[in-house]
Amino acid sequence: MHADPTPDDLTPAVLDRIRRAAGDPRRRILFTGATVVTMDPALGTLPRADLLVEGDTIAAVGTALDAGDAIVVDATGTVLAPGFVDTHRHAWQSQLRRIMPDVDDLGGYVTTTLAGYATAYRPEDMYTGTRLAALSAIDAGITCLLDFSHNSRTREHSDAAIEALLDTGIRGVHAAMGPHFGDWDHQWPGDLTRLADRYFSSDDQLLTLRLAALATDEIAGPALAYGPGLARVAADLGIGVSVDAVFGAASSAAVLDWAEAGLLTPEVTLIHATGLTPEAWKAIGGCGATVALAPTSDAQIGLETAVPAVDEALAAGVRPGLSIDVEVALAGDMFTQMRTLHAIQRMRAVNDAYGTGRRPARITTHDVLDFATLQGARTNGLQDVTGSLTPGKKADLLVIEAEDLNTMPLNDPVGTVVLGCDARNITAVLVNGEPRKWNGRVLDVDLPALRQQVRASRDHILAATTG
Repeated sequence: MHADPTPDDLTPAVLDRIRRAAGDPRRRILFTGATVVTMDPALGTLPRADLLVEGDTIAAVGTALDAGDAIVVDATGTVLAPGFVDTHRHAWQSQLRRIMPDVDDLGGYVTTTLAGYATAYRPEDMYTGTRLAALSAIDAGITCLLDFSHNSRTREHSDAAIEALLDTGIRGVHAAMGPHFGDWDHQWPGDLTRLADRYFSSDDQLLTLRLAALATDEIAGPALAYGPGLARVAADLGIGVSVDAVFGAASSAAVLDWAEAGLLTPEVTLIHATGLTPEAWKAIGGCGATVALAPTSDAQIGLETAVPAVDEALAAGVRPGLSIDVEVALAGDMFTQMRTLHAIQRMRAVNDAYGTGRRPARITTHDVLDFATLQGARTNGLQDVTGSLTPGKKADLLVIEAEDLNTMPLNDPVGTVVLGCDARNITAVLVNGEPRKWNGRVLDVDLPALRQQVRASRDHILAATTG
């Protein structure tokens, strides 16, 4: 039996008690009676179980945990799951959501967005777009977001993007890169040292820093392409590297060059990875580099082969993370990414084996949830911090309603999370032990004011670039 106080549900009164003790490392929150999908291979999924949060950390997962002096939350009828981890999103673009939903190729996106809209961004537009993306991520259960911030035109642009992540309370990874086109101060990558000193001086904080780069010089020239110079910058700062636009023959050759030069390491993440050669995949697997897939981006925009490279990654021994990419054309939630990848891979596997009598290897709902949580954390360099409900990790977790019209009855919890849920079913989100969404509502957001800021930013950008 649990000790007093009597368990309560996700009421404002419980939230008030939790928030009044914010910052207290001894504060304890006990969620009781939930189905706990830990995504920890050693713990698995626990029916009718409890989860204890102490301060910012998961202290225990099990049955009939002693409440002691904890604030007890009755989570009966819910699924507790790790927060999703987005391994690559260009957050600054979010005030231009779905402005080009039917873009047909990379060139169309680059010309319209990177050579066009991006050039009109002020620091306040960087802040507004990044903040909107992070708040929306929290609403949809993404507790860790890698912001591939490739519009750093000035120091102030970079500061604004980082401040936006800070102000939302999300676990953020700021991956900084200079812009592709237009006028800018050329302060990157030198400014990374200032950013590291100003915003990333602690190893125990919500934000981390990475260097962002492109795979080759085909799109924007050699200054933004990963190679020995940028690798030295990252090594000197002790930060990871996220490399975008990794696809096709040129990227395959670059991968082999990096491997030979010792630049392809577990601290390097390759984004997309479509249309790579078998030799490149062998090098990726052999060097321990991580991979961030963008399932809807690859398929919908048509990047290289247009097939998310999950089979190639798994064959190379790489379990990938998942990412959103660009909201100018795509959905911004992880449920869409998981379902898209699940459907495409299984379609591809069965189609390849059709009429042969072979039994194709198909990924499972557990696989894609693993990609969206634990493997995403590993891809972002945060596998010891988040990605699973493992005691000792930070308390980044979701409370998902399993008795709603679209989720009841709860038969297979992993299948329900992957195939049955959307943002409306996420009733609470904790990041680092702090509630960021509660009783179905994202906290600390003045929606009317945010709408005004987003519309004003969008209108400025369009007026400056479309004439």
